[in-house]
Amino acid sequence: MPELPEVETVVSDLRPQLAGRRFETVSLLLPRLVRYPEPAAFVAGLMGARVETVSRRGKYILAPLAGSAKRFVVHLGMTGHLRVWGRDEPLARHTHLRITLDDGRELRYDDQRQFGRFLLGAEDELRTARVFPRLGPEPIGDSLTEGDFQALIRRRRRPVKSALLDQSFLAGLGNIYSDEACFAAGLRPTRMTHRLAVRERQALFGAIGAVLRASIAHRGSSVASYVDAFGVAGRNQETLQVYGRGGRPCLRCGTPLKRLRLAGRTTVYCPQCQR
Repeated sequence: MPELPEVETVVSDLRPQLAGRRFETVSLLLPRLVRYPEPAAFVAGLMGARVETVSRRGKYILAPLAGSAKRFVVHLGMTGHLRVWGRDEPLARHTHLRITLDDGRELRYDDQRQFGRFLLGAEDELRTARVFPRLGPEPIGDSLTEGDFQALIRRRRRPVKSALLDQSFLAGLGNIYSDEACFAAGLRPTRMTHRLAVRERQALFGAIGAVLRASIAHRGSSVASYVDAFGVAGRNQETLQVYGRGGRPCLRCGTPLKRLRLAGRTTVYCPQCQR
């Protein structure tokens, strides 16, 4: 599933292509991807709307609509791609949404596994309908200080990785970057959050920001089907230290990496480098 760096990359690609553009026609080819409102209302609400900008919240792509409190929201699921295409370019095999822009190009969404979802509504409306979750703070940027992080994590009583995967704790991390952050911090993912020393919490805070910013600089990790909004694979998968490398030697010390199940996810760590 695309995580914060991948979604941030797509958003930064789409923003200059969509900001100020008007949606002229909307063709919804797989109505069940619309979680709110009803598909017909979703299409009607997008027709003629003008995009103010494109932003990100956690793993969600947000496109606020001009003159309205409503936002067009996209979650890419496992295999979703949101790209702007030329009108005459052939459709991808699993294209489920086509929106014609006022410059003649098309915004298209394709998704082989169909786990993505679309929303349209004001923030309060989406929360009331229980289709948009209450997300924790963003782990990068100015909204979360080290002091804030220390206070948040002290209140948890669960394994470190379980906390990092909880979107109500921090928004945007998934399996890739929770494993990578634990390794960078030198912490086993099974460690309990409320038992971490101050220096360990500091190390984890720094590691989270470092691995996310590095991946954004590399335009994301293409470990499965992820590509950016131009169809180009990211490069961060070439730098991953532990994710997906269970049983192979640690790149730092040579110890075989261990694999286990935690929070329902495959988890990889180094028994020597992580304590």
